[in-house]
Amino acid sequence: MFEVNNLPKNPGCYQFKDEFGKVIYVGKAKNLRKRVTSYLKKNDLDIKSLSLVKNIDSVECIVTDTEVEAFILENTLIKRYQPRYNIRLKDAKNFAYIQLTVEDYPRLLIARNKMGKGSFYGPFVSYHERDYILQFLRKTFMIRTCKRMSKKPCLRYHIHLCSAPCAALISLQGYNERIEKVKLILSGSGKKLLKQMQREMKMHSENAQFEQALELRNQITALEHLSERQNIDRQRKYDEDIINYQVKDGKVYLLLFNIYKGTLSNKNEFVFDFNEDFLEEFLIQYYSEYPVPKEIILPDKMDESFSSFLKIKKGSKVVLTTPLKGSKRQLLDLVAKNIDISFFADVEKVEALQKRLNLKDTPSVIECFDISHLSGTSTVGSMVQFRNGKPDKSNYRRFRIRTVEGIDDVAAISEVVKRRYTRLLAEDSEFPNLIIIDGGRGQLNFALRQLEKLDVKIPIVSIAKQFEEIFVPGLIHPLRLIKTDKALRFIQEIRDEAHRFALKYNRLLREKELIA
Repeated sequence: MFEVNNLPKNPGCYQFKDEFGKVIYVGKAKNLRKRVTSYLKKNDLDIKSLSLVKNIDSVECIVTDTEVEAFILENTLIKRYQPRYNIRLKDAKNFAYIQLTVEDYPRLLIARNKMGKGSFYGPFVSYHERDYILQFLRKTFMIRTCKRMSKKPCLRYHIHLCSAPCAALISLQGYNERIEKVKLILSGSGKKLLKQMQREMKMHSENAQFEQALELRNQITALEHLSERQNIDRQRKYDEDIINYQVKDGKVYLLLFNIYKGTLSNKNEFVFDFNEDFLEEFLIQYYSEYPVPKEIILPDKMDESFSSFLKIKKGSKVVLTTPLKGSKRQLLDLVAKNIDISFFADVEKVEALQKRLNLKDTPSVIECFDISHLSGTSTVGSMVQFRNGKPDKSNYRRFRIRTVEGIDDVAAISEVVKRRYTRLLAEDSEFPNLIIIDGGRGQLNFALRQLEKLDVKIPIVSIAKQFEEIFVPGLIHPLRLIKTDKALRFIQEIRDEAHRFALKYNRLLREKELIA
């Protein structure tokens, strides 16, 4: 262990390292010796801080002239080392940039930062607005999305979403002309582009090139709509961010509302481990990546050095407000209410389901299976996963049925359940806490039989659509819950998502068969 009396009393940053010399935490302080010593003398540390102190082998300090310099240095060091015990904002629903790739036929992608080859446009604080613009540009100018170009047009071409450069259905010059228009829009030169396109449309019309003129007219209409969307309700002359949080079970649940000139533009959700400096850490990391507004409304007061840090980032004064009453206090309360809805409404659903099904463990991870076919053809299976009450789309799976012909839903369910959990066993992967089958007692029994063969012990139920009855192994009669029951509604939500996902895959297969 290090000797604290040798540490400087100046402002600066400290880096805690483990026995292997790896940086595990970065912090900043007005007085480095006093701050580092506080970790070793406190008896009321939270669980995470206790774990941190246990793993500290050495400390390295970097002295700065001012606290503002310490703020900037702290953020730089956190980005460089990604320390284990600092908060991480990876749970945020933010990928701030639109990337235009460097390829013969460039693509438009979402990027978290300006790393890699290509041109980057942003940052977009509102991920809703970023996604809308991305989809608008892809659709309007028929930009390719495929990573590898085959020699055959895909489904996107047939539904008029791609110009099919893969099959040479558009020239390189023609495609790049579209890309230049995309660049103008992303660079904020939409009005200039509109005038240019209107001239081109008139020229094509005068030359009786009506197909080209019609395509341009559609693009102009779409671009005008985009301009209208971006100029709605701009009453206030400055931007605000409103931030509130709740700490529960060692986690911080934080919401950030972006208000743009009086209009609520976006809601960002963050979940990270609690430590006593979490708010300051969060604000430094967030505003190092995203634009700083003129005013930030917070539940806690921040010190002057943080205001100076934000002023340097923005290039002008930033107002930090901690209101006790009035309209701004109401906004903070509104964010607090949204925290309950965004984070804890899902917890209530999970707890209600555990109670209704009399489950020993909390069903934090739920997997649901459904079968879809058209009169026994193009039979597919779907599996959706809900984690902590929310869809976890990264863990959705789809199955093309291999062993069943015709209409036989119970056999198809048996196949997908067997394939899913045989694979999890082979990979030694995490198993769910509950399995839901879309169907009646027959589907449930076939699925249960496969679990028994695999010696997999997971609670399993099924829900039948006709009367919304829940079948449970070992119970003679199904459960019938009232329509407003939270547990029933949660099961229906999961079942409906599995049905939607299965139907989507079934339609995709049928469309491919029609095109082939």
